[in-house]
Amino acid sequence: MFPQYDVIVVGAGHAGCEAAAAAANMGSKVMLVTMNMNTIAQMSCNPAMGGVAKGQIVREIDALGGYSGIISDKSMIQFRMLNKSKGPAMWSPRTQNDRMRFAEEWRLALEKTPNVDFWQEMVSGLVIKNNRVVGVKTSMGIEIMGKSVVLTNGTFLNGIIHIGEKRFGGGRTGEKAATGITEQLVELGFEAGRMKTGTPPRVDGRSLNWKVMEEQPGDEIPGKFSFTDTKPLANQRPCHITYTNADVHEILKTGFEKSPMFTGRIKGLGPRYCPSIEDKINRFAERERHQIFVEPEGWDTVEIYVNGFSTSLPEDVQYKAITKIPGFENVKMFRPGYAIEYDYFPPTQLESTLETKLIDNLYFAGQINGTTGYEEAASQGLMAGINAHNKVHEKDPFILGRSEAYIGVLIDDLINKGTDEPYRMFTSRAEFRILLRQDNADVRLTAIGHELGLASQDRLDKVNQKIDETNHLIKQLGKIKVKPEEINGKLSEINSATIKEKTPLINFLRRPELDIQEIVTFHSDAIKITKDLSPEILEQASILVKYETYIEKEKSLADQMGNLDNKKIPDDFNYRGIPALSAEAKEKLSNIKPTNLGQASRISGVNPADISVLMVYMAR
Repeated sequence: MFPQYDVIVVGAGHAGCEAAAAAANMGSKVMLVTMNMNTIAQMSCNPAMGGVAKGQIVREIDALGGYSGIISDKSMIQFRMLNKSKGPAMWSPRTQNDRMRFAEEWRLALEKTPNVDFWQEMVSGLVIKNNRVVGVKTSMGIEIMGKSVVLTNGTFLNGIIHIGEKRFGGGRTGEKAATGITEQLVELGFEAGRMKTGTPPRVDGRSLNWKVMEEQPGDEIPGKFSFTDTKPLANQRPCHITYTNADVHEILKTGFEKSPMFTGRIKGLGPRYCPSIEDKINRFAERERHQIFVEPEGWDTVEIYVNGFSTSLPEDVQYKAITKIPGFENVKMFRPGYAIEYDYFPPTQLESTLETKLIDNLYFAGQINGTTGYEEAASQGLMAGINAHNKVHEKDPFILGRSEAYIGVLIDDLINKGTDEPYRMFTSRAEFRILLRQDNADVRLTAIGHELGLASQDRLDKVNQKIDETNHLIKQLGKIKVKPEEINGKLSEINSATIKEKTPLINFLRRPELDIQEIVTFHSDAIKITKDLSPEILEQASILVKYETYIEKEKSLADQMGNLDNKKIPDDFNYRGIPALSAEAKEKLSNIKPTNLGQASRISGVNPADISVLMVYMAR
């Protein structure tokens, strides 16, 4: 019935879609198996992409040749660059998206991708021979054979939905859970755990009083995610902000005795940085109110996502409480919020390629690895799809370092440190975040994507042009000099220090109070050389000059870390045979089996003294 596939992808969420697209575009014959063809790339939670650190990940996916940035741009209804008041390492793009169009654009993109086949059914198990995965089994007993398998099961593995005292099986509201895979993997020796996530009620926007809420518009000049020629928005839909209050909190507390979180019916840990509303008022009892973001689900639908009101309390308590929020007095609810508990597999059981250590050619990506968020899942799917293709075609593994991409930080954290609560990416997790900015993702990664066969020659040419134009502009700003009498008046007006001699324009760019748009007006030659340059080139030049010292310092530190990463550790290295290693280090190193000293140094429980001991033994 089916041919043998190079890569079988199980699950068509954000991870599965990126995995299938990547492997297919690299030349693999791909089968994408999903329980429901109508929910491909469903935004199960909030209708948005990006945000702090997550926006950087979407841009990295795009630079490598993935689809998430393009799909986000095609379906966005609002764009905002977050953290603009901070340094460029913190700037993070975010789009509000049309949920239905996002899923539609993903499905159409996959259907237009050669080499992708589809099958709608639940996968209930794996076909394994000689410790290698060779296919999957479906609930109807069909076997689909493949050289590699990527599991991207999301919240569906033995998923249980909780609303108050009610609980029922499901991977998402209205969709059944997936069974069989966890049990088989545990029998094979995998360690499994439970995690929890949640979602807020959806409500009817026609029943809200928008006048009493604070409007949150998009950027005046909207940007976009993709470095391709996707179109920026001409019009945007606003979001709104409102707040909970003491009345809301008191009503919610009446349902605590029926809360699955507080009664212990939910065993898995939820995301620390995205707590439910009942968790917020329990943990932060001193706060009189909490912010609620009122987000439209699309251009034309009236459905509204109540961001900040995630809950699993009984539906009657949810409704009574939400009517006390300003603007929600006459609200009509489409469906209540709920919590969902599901299986995951601690990611220390994976190689850096996301291949499992126990079973050859089996890859895990997304929430199955303990992460939360569309962006984190999509990036893992991309990497798993690339590496599954490379493995079956006998090519070298593809691994991104911590100084190359947030994606590299994410995977390195997962496989070395593991996680017992949903892992979410933050800029603070990256020690080289000045290097890993959203604005230079194309400069960092497009050449790599091109080499993989995912980024086109046209894209590479555009990036090289961007680099050349930026460098030329910086060079010219160093040559153009202004006299004190030409500039001191302007400097005094903006409270910037005056000059006493001819000074290159580039020196003014290093001043924090001056931006490049002002500086190019200081001299007619600067106006001439910049009049045809894009704002992107001006921004790049400004960042590279203003933060030159910091960038060079981070590059130096990254090179030092790279030296440790280049010191390979043999696969059969006997850590337990080294008396000077701490007991914890012996255990962690023996279990994780790092491939190099850099990876070993980042494992929780392995201290610098242990690394020094390892270096001595390896030198022998």
